Amino acid sequence: MAIVGGGPGGMATAIRIKQLAAENGQDVSVVVLEKGSEPGAHILSGAIMDPRALSELFPDWQERGAPLNQPVTEDAYVFLGEQSSWRVPNLFLPPFAHNEGNYIISLGALTKWLAEQAESLGVEIFPGFAAAEVLYNDDGSVKGVATGNVGVDKEGEPTGNFQLGMELHARYTIFAEGARGHLGKQVIARYRLDEGRDPQSFGIGIKELWEIDPARHKPGFVMHTAGWPMDSKTYGGAFLYHLDGNKIAVGFVTGLGYDNPYLSPFEEFQRWKTHSSIRRFFENDKGEITARRLSYGARAINASGVSALPKFVFPGGALVGCDAGFLNVSRIKGSHAAIKTGMLAGEAAYAAVMAGRRHDELTAYTEAFEASWLYRELKKDRNFKNWFRYGLTVGTVMNGFEQLVLRGCMPWTLHRRKPDYAYLKPASECKPIVYPKPDGKLTFDRLSSVFISNTNHEENQPAHLMLKDARVPVNINLDRYAGPEARYCPAGVYEFVEDEAQGGKRLQINAQNCVHCKTCDIKDPTQNIVWVTPEGGGGPNYSAM
Repeated sequence: MAIVGGGPGGMATAIRIKQLAAENGQDVSVVVLEKGSEPGAHILSGAIMDPRALSELFPDWQERGAPLNQPVTEDAYVFLGEQSSWRVPNLFLPPFAHNEGNYIISLGALTKWLAEQAESLGVEIFPGFAAAEVLYNDDGSVKGVATGNVGVDKEGEPTGNFQLGMELHARYTIFAEGARGHLGKQVIARYRLDEGRDPQSFGIGIKELWEIDPARHKPGFVMHTAGWPMDSKTYGGAFLYHLDGNKIAVGFVTGLGYDNPYLSPFEEFQRWKTHSSIRRFFENDKGEITARRLSYGARAINASGVSALPKFVFPGGALVGCDAGFLNVSRIKGSHAAIKTGMLAGEAAYAAVMAGRRHDELTAYTEAFEASWLYRELKKDRNFKNWFRYGLTVGTVMNGFEQLVLRGCMPWTLHRRKPDYAYLKPASECKPIVYPKPDGKLTFDRLSSVFISNTNHEENQPAHLMLKDARVPVNINLDRYAGPEARYCPAGVYEFVEDEAQGGKRLQINAQNCVHCKTCDIKDPTQNIVWVTPEGGGGPNYSAM
């Protein structure tokens, strides 16, 4: 069995297969390929975790030392104006907004722990190996995957460190790459798995980890905000979670269906921190910034709902977790869904292997999902994001009505018709946004942020960000949309620079800065940017995030 991606979904798949094999005295070979330098290196989330699925996978997770150390003690939902704030009384919060029984965690730390549990069961994990290609049988079913070559220079020529990629053949291949997975995207297109479904929708989540004054720290306190600095028509929101050890995780999520090309998710996040209701957590009593920023990262997240779920089984394999889009956007939680779908896929794959099958569809996985608590949870909250197309006020009121009054039983489903990139308007129709300069204490620029993400790529390798047509960025994106690449990327990968030889501007791609967030792959209005896997082990290192 081959599993692509060593996050919670991939690890849960591997663990469940091995658990079932051990229970039945069988031996099933399970291999996990992880493109990060170690399990958890590329994992980024808020994160508040619902332990329900983990408790099913390991009923004794507490005794095993799972890193769920800080239970949520208090919820606060706050609407911000530029100079105001209003907290919603908890009595009026819908069920999805309550976090009793949940934990504030580092998802990277949890992933490391899951990898340890998997290896103790005999799972073979190969960190630093990026699955670069899907392999197919003559009948069209998935045969396995191939890893990329290592030690190739920028011109594509082998160096002294060259190692040929390897082919990994399996009875079933499970894709668990996270949101907008490189190979998952290809599989969905090849088998038309999204036919008849709503287009997938995403957000870009940007996160920082801080150490703050103990006097400002409230272990277990959770705050979510909506409103400023976003306008009322743009979907997004922010979070502030108090972990243990005087640390807080702060982050900002911008829906990638926004229409103004001048909007910068990174600058919106920096500006949000300056609001008096947020800034106070970073200050002392004299109004001085005394907190210390420890880490930074960014990652695209699914925000689609059950109506956009593709068919997630196909001949020879399956999609689990965010590779398919199982995140519950209303709860802002996906790790429990990744673990649950990984378990269900693992159970279906194990049964198929024991029956002597290979390379067919794991229909039992689909059936088990549709009978699960996860399906009921996602179906109940299916309209959450789509209400916000009518603005913040209408979206808030209708979600409250649907969840508090109707208990999620709305008689109709709201649908979405366009992918995120198609919502971007020409710059001539939009108002430029002027963002304040960073102060280097509370607000920062992109490059200093990327530095503390521990991002690293071997410089002498082919660029993993390519253009289908090199003329498009200037002739279309810059001319019509004012060059949105330079703003939607949270890592400073794209910048338009003067080209004296051509007498104009050109797009410069600083691929070494890439934090693998996938925003460019999603939001590029011409879909001209192609993201492929770089050499294994490259990218950010989020193990502490």
